[in-house]
Amino acid sequence: MDNKRQIVRDNYARIASGIAEAAAKSGRKPEDIAFMAVTKTVDPVLVNEAIDCGIQLLGENRVQEWQGKKDAYRAGVPVDFIGALQSNKVKYLMGQIRLIHSVDRMSLAQEIDRQAEKHGLVQDILLEVNIGGEASKSGIAPSELPALLAQVGTLPNVNVKGLMTIPPPCSDTRYLEAMEELFLRTKESDPERMQILSMGMSDDYAAAIEHGSNLVRVGSALFGARDYSKTK
Repeated sequence: MDNKRQIVRDNYARIASGIAEAAAKSGRKPEDIAFMAVTKTVDPVLVNEAIDCGIQLLGENRVQEWQGKKDAYRAGVPVDFIGALQSNKVKYLMGQIRLIHSVDRMSLAQEIDRQAEKHGLVQDILLEVNIGGEASKSGIAPSELPALLAQVGTLPNVNVKGLMTIPPPCSDTRYLEAMEELFLRTKESDPERMQILSMGMSDDYAAAIEHGSNLVRVGSALFGARDYSKTK
């Protein structure tokens, strides 16, 4: 485990440096970019090592896995939910998750609103956009964004904070550019709700930052390749 912890430390330093460089290229400071550690299948010992290095935000993909690990994490570090979310799992997140990234339908937003009302809170969310139009991925089409924004805006216990996307693997930046344009265009008419662009993962976080992302979700580049046998 000590060797794995050292690898996390080394990876953190390298990624943090890459984030700082990309931020500078886009005219921003490193602290303008949220560096999220994605913890799917990761041992809590290594998650805590990343926190000790400086990670200030965790990203969870699966409700059940998170429930089994959360008490082992360092206290006080906010957690976002970034995975596909079923409506019947929403109740387990209320009051414990800072931000839900993966809202892509009104029915899910309505359930979040209903559960948030029960807890006497307003839940912050991002709307997920399928910028590449991939059938295998969730998210709304860019053309559907204005309508969903308007619909979710009627819910008193839900607060849209921005957009999230997972672009297709690509050798160029056309999907990052398209998402940046969509975000900026939406922000022109709705600046209060367009504060966060969650875009960029282990393979493309630097390019995503250069195209406007201010929250990157890094898992394997920080912790190493995932061991999915741990989830069985």
